[in-house]
Amino acid sequence: MATELTLIAEMATVMGAATLGGCIASRLRQPVLLGYLLGGMLIGPTGLGWITLESDIKVLAELGVALLLFALGVEFSLKDLLRLRKIALGGGTLQIVLTLLLGSGLVYAMSWVETVPSAVFLGAVLSLSSTAVVLKTLIERNEVQTTHGQIMLAMLIVQDLGLGIMLAVLPTLAEPLETMGMAIVSALLKLLLFLGLAVLLGSWLIPTVIRMVARQGSQELFLLSIVALCLGIALLTSVLGLGIEMGAFVAGLMIANIEYADHALDRVLPMRDVFATLFFASIGLLIDPRFLLDNLWVLLGLVSVTMLGKAILVTAIVRLFGYSLKTALTVGTGINQIGEFSFVLANVALGAGLFSDRIYGLTVGTTAATLLLTPWLLKLAPVALRVLARSPRTRHWFGEQNPQLVGIQESELRGHVIVAGFGRVGQTLMRMLYFQGHPMLVIDNNEAVLQILRDRQIPYLFGDASSDLVLEKARVRQAKAMAITLPDPMATRLTLNRALYLAPELNVTVRAHQDDEIETLYRLGAQEVVQPEFEAALEMGAHILLNLNDPTYLVQQVVNRYRSRRYRDIVPERAEYWGISNLERSVEGLAHHWYVLESGNPLVGQSITAANLRRHTGVSIMALEREKKVIRYPVGSLILDVGDRLLVVGSPEEQVAFDDWMRA
Repeated sequence: MATELTLIAEMATVMGAATLGGCIASRLRQPVLLGYLLGGMLIGPTGLGWITLESDIKVLAELGVALLLFALGVEFSLKDLLRLRKIALGGGTLQIVLTLLLGSGLVYAMSWVETVPSAVFLGAVLSLSSTAVVLKTLIERNEVQTTHGQIMLAMLIVQDLGLGIMLAVLPTLAEPLETMGMAIVSALLKLLLFLGLAVLLGSWLIPTVIRMVARQGSQELFLLSIVALCLGIALLTSVLGLGIEMGAFVAGLMIANIEYADHALDRVLPMRDVFATLFFASIGLLIDPRFLLDNLWVLLGLVSVTMLGKAILVTAIVRLFGYSLKTALTVGTGINQIGEFSFVLANVALGAGLFSDRIYGLTVGTTAATLLLTPWLLKLAPVALRVLARSPRTRHWFGEQNPQLVGIQESELRGHVIVAGFGRVGQTLMRMLYFQGHPMLVIDNNEAVLQILRDRQIPYLFGDASSDLVLEKARVRQAKAMAITLPDPMATRLTLNRALYLAPELNVTVRAHQDDEIETLYRLGAQEVVQPEFEAALEMGAHILLNLNDPTYLVQQVVNRYRSRRYRDIVPERAEYWGISNLERSVEGLAHHWYVLESGNPLVGQSITAANLRRHTGVSIMALEREKKVIRYPVGSLILDVGDRLLVVGSPEEQVAFDDWMRA
């Protein structure tokens, strides 16, 4: 093959292998990054041998690193950092420092590395977590706005910021011991000088240049100017001895402060994704599967020590900042992996001679394994926490010892409206109730948002709304109504279930996060379920119809019809059969059992409405399986028959009452 075609052939081979690996990983619901690594392993020197370590792909991989860090800088959110500044700046910084110190001390004491600089570099690698994997998992589980989700993202932002400093300072550890101190001081001075210059240029010259290019109206010119800025500053920091990664990250920070930041990110993301894929695949080229198998027990030990140690450390830090043990454990098990940017640090250490091939191989293998386990841990953590919360030996750790009621005496609570969750929806609802003169009590466990209530002298209860103790303290039995606006779907279901267990006749309005939650919440006893996206569609439709001169009463009828049918006319058609796994996810966190109706059972021959199980026993029928078909949320007119399997949801006490009623 002609020399000039070699690079094209290598790119096609690497990208094809990465695409195949990414598709397989995505199909298995794993991070696509792992697929890129596997694709690189497949075609690398230890696999099929199609690509060598000396190939030109390494040059393109460097471009991928630069664009990856540039995009990270553009996406950096100072607003999010400041909103949770205590746990972000305090807890995030403490986590990085302690992980670095403890990690480096452990690996050096165990003689896994031979020098202190290598140990420090490895400790820095361990201190970083994966923003991409954690954020993707939180989005999939609709937990971005939860307390633990916000804390995770705040600490990850600090880690991203710390990465820039590490890239500037850590390479100096490769200097001889007698000159290392001066090298570190020199690097810090260069960094401060460079950052000062970047602030000046970022506030004056860069916005002017980008604005001038944007006025030309050419998307090509705009993209070229952004890429030239990124690579130019990266080249400058490389000349200064700070590395291209630091320059690319700072270039992104400079762009983040101008009005064209989102547009610039949108233009750069496709290029970043392509070249970053080459970078991660090039990491895979360096992985030797035989080496990992030969060191399997060492690798498993490293993964266990890393994830367990980091989880304990993060949990302790979050708990230190006053958050509940449940929140602390959720955060600890959520960011206890090693992140994708650790690959960048490991590459720098390998290039500087601080990592041997063995240490590098173990580091990459450990990172890949922790990324693989993270989505599963985030999914299993709530289940494990519920088991611990119910166990007689451990439940006292998770209970609210003394929920704090502020602004009113418990004995004065009567005829009030309980608002569970004080986010944006809860705050709007609170204002409506406040100005209409209705007494209310707000429940929330986020100290940052409660100042509004103090200013308005509105009573609130600091605690977890799904806690029986908190609901008792809120006098839920004496309440006139309740609104649940929590950001966590699981907490929403638990709060609804427990509130109605304590006060079966309570009028509860619930916010649904996704359309497949609506029927679940109605079945659990909600009087009204509101889905914000559907409500927005109805309001937009109403405005359009009114502007088209449709009669007001007719528009109101249309909107009311959609609402009265629980948005069924909006929700896309679904297949009759839904897998058991989907049903189990719908009732996750709630006590539920399958029952088979046998001959002579009192339910046989009755309709669900006539049986009225909710009034008699408190349970709800969430699904019915008949002739190998599962019907979610069966209609009330459905006649129950012998052989039907019922998915029944209710508290343990309600399940006992249902068992007794079935045997009566």
